[in-house]
Amino acid sequence: MAENVTIARPYADAAFELARGAGALGPWSEALDRLAIVMADPAMLACVTDPKLSAERLCELVLEVAGELSAEQRNFVRVLVDNERLHVLPEIRDLFAVLKNAHEGVLEAKITSAFPLDDASLASLKADLEARFKARINTAVAVDPELIGGVRIAIGDEVIDASVRGKLASMAATLKN
Repeated sequence: MAENVTIARPYADAAFELARGAGALGPWSEALDRLAIVMADPAMLACVTDPKLSAERLCELVLEVAGELSAEQRNFVRVLVDNERLHVLPEIRDLFAVLKNAHEGVLEAKITSAFPLDDASLASLKADLEARFKARINTAVAVDPELIGGVRIAIGDEVIDASVRGKLASMAATLKN
């Protein structure tokens, strides 16, 4: 939801600046992952919207469930509770990951393949992508049999469609013109 991203952006920026300043991007990323998982639980969402639950008790509950957090991370949770922003933790985590990856020179690649890729093929494809984009690449792989064959790669705004389905669609468009 675009509104949630707009609400989450300043919190993600603040978390990133705190983490970068402390040299703790990894621990902050892990903490935000855990917090986002906690907030995805329907029971926790019910607690967030429960008017009978005080802000202090809600904060204690989230901190108990989230596991070990640093003092800064605990304060961050308190700020989110005080400003009634716990529900945007998944968006904060996502925006933080984008900032972290940009800072570290890492790109996210979503690879969709018609068939499962073996480790050697994935490593070769990843090496080719890193050479092309001159950056480290994190990959997420999905299987979509509708591609018929080949792969479709999305990195940021760029899409590389080397699937049979994509080539057939391109050929069909050429024939229509």
